[in-house]
Amino acid sequence: MPLTRPLALLAVGWSLVLGALLGVAAPATAADAADDDAPRVVRVGTEGVYPPFSYRDSESNELTGFDVDVVRAIGEEAGWDVRFVEAPFDALFPALDTGRLDVIANQVTVTPEREARYLFSTPYTYSRGVIVTGADTDDITSLADLEGRTTAQTASSNWAQVAEDAGAEVDFVQDFGPGVELLLQGRVDAIVNDNIAVLDYLATSGTDEVKIAGPAGDEVLEQALAFTQDDAALQEEADAAIEALTADGTLEEISEEYFGADVTVEGGTTDVEVDASDARSRWEVVQDTAWPMLVGLVKGNIPLTVASFAIGLVLAVAAALARLSSIRVLDWIARAYISLIRGTPLVVQLFIVFFGLPQLGVDLDPYPAAILALSLNVGGYAAEVVRAAILSVPRGQYEAATVIGMDYRQSMRRVILPQAARIAVPPLSNTLLSLIKDTALASLVLVPELFREAQVTAGATFEYLPLYVMAALYFWVVCYLVSLAQGPLERRLSRYVA
Repeated sequence: MPLTRPLALLAVGWSLVLGALLGVAAPATAADAADDDAPRVVRVGTEGVYPPFSYRDSESNELTGFDVDVVRAIGEEAGWDVRFVEAPFDALFPALDTGRLDVIANQVTVTPEREARYLFSTPYTYSRGVIVTGADTDDITSLADLEGRTTAQTASSNWAQVAEDAGAEVDFVQDFGPGVELLLQGRVDAIVNDNIAVLDYLATSGTDEVKIAGPAGDEVLEQALAFTQDDAALQEEADAAIEALTADGTLEEISEEYFGADVTVEGGTTDVEVDASDARSRWEVVQDTAWPMLVGLVKGNIPLTVASFAIGLVLAVAAALARLSSIRVLDWIARAYISLIRGTPLVVQLFIVFFGLPQLGVDLDPYPAAILALSLNVGGYAAEVVRAAILSVPRGQYEAATVIGMDYRQSMRRVILPQAARIAVPPLSNTLLSLIKDTALASLVLVPELFREAQVTAGATFEYLPLYVMAALYFWVVCYLVSLAQGPLERRLSRYVA
């Protein structure tokens, strides 16, 4: 029999599911969370992969670094309850714009373009840029030599603009470490970056394959804390704290600890000494990172997978039934939903949900935002799988259900969907396996997970190959275990097949 019964109830259910997801309460702002007595909670965004400014300690795995210590000192002086949020640099400014961060502390250089959009504290670091090339490159020693060459830069950093202004073609990377790998592999000609970060890389890696080829101009750059334009009060508190910490010598003491010189005075200094931020062997790095990566898998990837697949499957069934409906409006809505999901990249969907929806007043925490985006993605792809499975059930099954007096809802629930479920298991298993791997993108919206842990350690130690291979192994094990469950599930559902 044709599927002509009204599906209004299903449509309402679908809307409720989406409404529940979109209606997740927005996180309280730092100001809301604070009362008259408790210190203000200040969420500080930083990379955690930019030694010696922001990185994980090799022994404790705790966030540390020059910027981290400076912000902690500022927070103590200003009476803040500092909470650090680690994220890729390119995600920090969008997170600040959408109110998920109160301040960025990650060697943010003050530029006219940034000053037009953000407030900055009094500078707490003065540094110079340098050009990094391969050890055997002798024809690049100044910015003028970069014209027509290729450099690797972080997209939103000021160094990318410096390289572009010099006439270089810029390849964008997530952070400094991958850029160095491109340089070592001969895929780019140079990198422009902060001299202190480069010195840390040379000390930590011990490599003689790259060198500082020359200065990136004579300009002394100022680094400061970045705030939104409407948070002048917090900026003033930071300025007052920096003034006090400068006067009592605290900032100088922190700088001497990391650099053997005071980089907090105006004009800076070139006489800095940077010790290796991580002196572990490759095996020690892999061994120490195995547990944090497992924790990221258990706390991040697996919960995201379970929640997103369950919700996505509900959306898929609703969309499939709407596609089979004779009600044109439901069919059009389902077609549009499936087309949008299958026609756009998942990473774009994640960014729309996390960074875009707040501009419409829908402000989701990282986990709910990731679940919403992943669920919608699963629903869009799985809808056609479910629809094909339903259409694969012999027409006689519909007729038999009608003969014994079942209405539409009863026949679907007791006869059609159980048989369709068995048919849909193999392709839905592929969808589930893809979802497990796709959760690695959740770190882009501030969700701590397995691959982010690998990136954090790789950024500090430059051991990319072993750490990324271990991340791949973790994902493979989970996917293999899921695949093992497919056979028993198929056999169990086979009893419903006529």
